[in-house]
Amino acid sequence: MGSKHRLLPWLESVLGQLNFETALDGFSGSGCVSYLLKVMGKDVHSNDFLAFATDFARATVENSTETLSAEDVERLLEPAPSRERFIEQEFDGIFFSHDDRVFLDQVWANASGLSKGQLAIAMSALYRSCIKKQPRGVFTVGGGRYDDGRRDLRLTLQDHFLESVDIFNGLVFDSGCHHVATTSDIFALAIHETPDLVYLDPPYVPRADDNCYVKRYHFLEGLATYWRGAEFHPTSKVKKLRKRYTPFSYRRTAESAFEQLFEKFRDSTIVLSYSSSGYPDLPRLVELLRRQKSEVEVFSEEHRYHFGTHSRVSDARKLVTEYLIVGQ
Repeated sequence: MGSKHRLLPWLESVLGQLNFETALDGFSGSGCVSYLLKVMGKDVHSNDFLAFATDFARATVENSTETLSAEDVERLLEPAPSRERFIEQEFDGIFFSHDDRVFLDQVWANASGLSKGQLAIAMSALYRSCIKKQPRGVFTVGGGRYDDGRRDLRLTLQDHFLESVDIFNGLVFDSGCHHVATTSDIFALAIHETPDLVYLDPPYVPRADDNCYVKRYHFLEGLATYWRGAEFHPTSKVKKLRKRYTPFSYRRTAESAFEQLFEKFRDSTIVLSYSSSGYPDLPRLVELLRRQKSEVEVFSEEHRYHFGTHSRVSDARKLVTEYLIVGQ
């Protein structure tokens, strides 16, 4: 999701220069920056408006002690004859084999007895498994297109799940600090105590295509709640969920959204992660941030996106400059 994990050493080098003990990661995505902040010994509030993204942060940031034992995993893999068959039936011919879809229904049915932290690990392992198994890692196209024969596509979802549980178990540690993961629109997010630092990595208006994470990862977002109350897009062949509005997706609303964002967090150090491929451009963002902050500094790093690196994407679109715009 966004390949931000590749930039973690650079992010740490910049964040390490700042004086803060509490941090809010407002658009946490995969949770890797929230996890970095945890490793740095900070109190971390990780937030995203997507439920499956919150599970990633809940498993690795909020959760400090709980893991899935071999016995827990064995129970998750047990046959569940009374399970619901929503995935098996609803996504037939769209995503995954019959056995893989049965596996997903089965694990969901068996997960009800897990604790909060354990459930987050199990769900995160399922999400990672689905991403690894799905060609290109996104769910915009179904039916097995773009199968290039790589190992990830040959393994069953159960094989991926077992590997992923080990990975997430290995990430759990107690930093001695307080951490929380929430699911909220950033503008509706209730802040009880002003964080020292707010890290913001919102979706930015790209030059081409769009920035809709619901479109790319709709299957994971549905899986997070087992599609309870979900509404499919009426014309979608892959059963996408209806797109959720965010002002950061449109040129006509993006600038005012950044203004509102900077005003909301004006009492904290603001660190905005941004890309040269986004809109508004860097000078405009600096101008907007300076309305709230007397000192603004820009750090930059060349970066090649992992997402969308198939041959049809030009090198010019793959290679961008990543910015950290720091306002104090």
